[in-house]
Amino acid sequence: MNTQINPVIEKKDNLYLIIIGILSVAVPVLVSVLFYLPQTGKLGDLDVSFLPHLNAVLNTCTTIALLSGFYFIKFKKDARLHRMAMMVAFCLSSLFLISYVIYHYQGPHTIYGDINHDGVLDIAEKSAVGIWRTIYILILVPHIILAAVVVPFVLFAIYFGISNQFSKHVKVVKWTFPIWLYVAVTGVIVYLMISPYYGA
Repeated sequence: MNTQINPVIEKKDNLYLIIIGILSVAVPVLVSVLFYLPQTGKLGDLDVSFLPHLNAVLNTCTTIALLSGFYFIKFKKDARLHRMAMMVAFCLSSLFLISYVIYHYQGPHTIYGDINHDGVLDIAEKSAVGIWRTIYILILVPHIILAAVVVPFVLFAIYFGISNQFSKHVKVVKWTFPIWLYVAVTGVIVYLMISPYYGA
C-alpha cells in the first residue's frame, strides 16, 4: 500500500493552514483594537445605528442554519443539505463580523445600564439595573472569549469539509459546533439585554 502523501496536496494543505493561522490571529486582534480606538465618527456621517439590530438578525439566522445543518447530517444523513446549511451559517457569521467591525469602528460605545445614554454609568443607574448587569457581564464575557476562540475551529471545519478530509472534519466539529452555536445564541441574548441602552 502506498502511504506517501501527495506533495501537491500537502503543499496546498500547508498554504490553507497558514492562511487559517493568520486569520485566527488577525480577527481577534482587530476586534480587540476596536475597543481601544476613540469612538464614533471615523467614517464621517455614516449612520450605523441599525447595525446592532442587523447583527441580531444575522446571529438568529446563523443559529437556525447551524441547527439545520446538524439536523440534516445527524438525522437525515444528507451531506449535501448539511454542507449547504453550514456554508450559509459561515456566510452569515462572516457578514456579522463585517457589520460588527464597522459598527464598533464608527458607532458609539454602549454601556449596559446607561439609561440616559451619556456614556457614563453613574451610581444611580448602576443601582437601577442591579443584578441584571452582573448577569449581562457573565453572559457577555464567555461570549466574547469563545467568539475569538471559535474562529480557527470554524475555518478548519470548513476547510476539512470542502477538501473531503472527513475524519479530520468530524474531529474538529465536535468542538466547533457547540461553541459556534453558543456564540450565535448568546449574541442574540446579549443584544436583547443591551438594546434598551442604545442611543437614539
